[in-house]
Amino acid sequence: MIVHPELRRAARHARRLLLTATLLQGAVTLTHLAQAVLLAHALAGVARGDTDHLPPLIGAVLGVVAARAALGHRQRRTATRAGARVRVLLRDDLLAHLGRLGPAYLTTARAGAVRTTLVDGVEGVDAYVSRYLPQLLITLCVPPLLLAALAAVEPAALAGLVPALLLALAGPRAWDRLLARRGKEHWDTYEGLGADYLEALQGMPALRAAGAVGRTRERLEERSAALHRATVAKLRVSLVDTGLTDLAIQGGTVAAALLACWSAVTGSTSATGTYLVLLLASECFRPVRDLSREWHAGYLGVSAADGLAALRTAEPAVPDTGTARAHWPEPPRLCFENVEFGYDGAKDPALRGVTFTAEAGRTTAIVGPSGAGKSTLIALLLRHRDPRRGRITVDGRDVAAYTLDSLRQGIAVVSQETHLFQATIADNLRLARPTATDDDLVRAARAAGVHDEIAALPDGYATVLGERGATLSGGQRQRLALARALLADAPVLVLDEATSSVDERREADIVRELLAAAGRRTVLVVAHRLSAVRGADRIVVLNGGRVDAVGDHAALVAAGGVYAELVRAGHAHEGGLAA
Repeated sequence: MIVHPELRRAARHARRLLLTATLLQGAVTLTHLAQAVLLAHALAGVARGDTDHLPPLIGAVLGVVAARAALGHRQRRTATRAGARVRVLLRDDLLAHLGRLGPAYLTTARAGAVRTTLVDGVEGVDAYVSRYLPQLLITLCVPPLLLAALAAVEPAALAGLVPALLLALAGPRAWDRLLARRGKEHWDTYEGLGADYLEALQGMPALRAAGAVGRTRERLEERSAALHRATVAKLRVSLVDTGLTDLAIQGGTVAAALLACWSAVTGSTSATGTYLVLLLASECFRPVRDLSREWHAGYLGVSAADGLAALRTAEPAVPDTGTARAHWPEPPRLCFENVEFGYDGAKDPALRGVTFTAEAGRTTAIVGPSGAGKSTLIALLLRHRDPRRGRITVDGRDVAAYTLDSLRQGIAVVSQETHLFQATIADNLRLARPTATDDDLVRAARAAGVHDEIAALPDGYATVLGERGATLSGGQRQRLALARALLADAPVLVLDEATSSVDERREADIVRELLAAAGRRTVLVVAHRLSAVRGADRIVVLNGGRVDAVGDHAALVAAGGVYAELVRAGHAHEGGLAA
């Protein structure tokens, strides 16, 4: 009966509603006791041949039944509201914490496992908190009071009831450790299967292209069978728990009935007392039976508690200790000073002593071969991670001095992997600025080179996109993301391979239009294809995590080195395409 700390914490979200639901459940229990007392008097009267008081007693019983129906309805509604409040607020807390954890956490955690915790785990907590916890309080309070009442009526009945109650309540606790272990195994398997299915659905085009659909189906079938085995193993232990409780309840009720009958035969108890013992003994075990039922209803919440706790207590990759607000009336200057960084487990560092400056209001391009550390620099700028040595300053202040939210709101990023939601095009664009007018949307879309294609759609900007923008091409998705970044109107604009899905002939035009629309923003362009960076004010060439050269396009080509090699490789590629 020990309540997991994570479940106690979740219950605090709806403390008043849960207290009301518990009180109403207590009132429902009192109606059962009142009914037992009234029936005892009625039956005793019938046994004595006195039926004068039978009609009013039966009427009172019917009144109690009606009151119980009304109270039960109110209790269920209150418990449902409490569970819904717990569910909503718990999910809000977890989602907010996921936002604080940032991409660094989501790159190591499986999306399907997180989804299972947020959806199924929280649903299980709802049932546990709204149904099991109120019944637990009733079970702890009502049987002792009934035992005290029965002691006044027939003390001998306690000899059968007390041991049975102790066995019903304390006996299953001997299985708690094993049940907890089986529950964790079940949840881990359930969570893993959910992650596998989501991964398979998201990667179905790749699975079809690789001819791996059949192998994936077999693997999912194996995981499903493992979940079945884990579920059966958990049920075995749970059924032992239930069987032990039922044995104690039935044995205690029979023992109390035999003792009551013996008292009646010996004349030590009146007829009313005998019927009271018989009926109240049954009521003594009703909360225990109900508790067993609610335990099974809320057991998924118990299984998910460790997963919820692990998610809630996960530490972000960087601490949000900054206090300054990232408010830059003018485009800020970005400085990378001797920045070094390495990923855990990697043999070599990703960045080594990187130093350069992105001037305020200018465009700085970062280029280099794959694995040079280009995207790592952007991750450090956004404080998804912190450098091991050196520092990054924005407007003369270390990025660690800014609050994370304000820093990231001041830097609009368009990455290679864009994400669009199943909503209208206008709604997707307004994620960056909810107050944007229709004219603002059109201007941003024109700058991103996607307005004409949006206008050609039957519903224009009111067109509903498929999940993840699946109804659009890769280039259209990226250009919509570019338009959304322009709408954000942030002082710093980062284009991280933002036009990689755009045709090379169109890429240079889009980048030129974007930079013109960017106005006096400080712009960082990270690109692999050099057609996107030739017009930059300054180009930083990375190679092997170091700065190889800094300059404009013409100077870098003339100087030779890595940049010149990339230019020659690009020309060769274009020639191959032309051929």
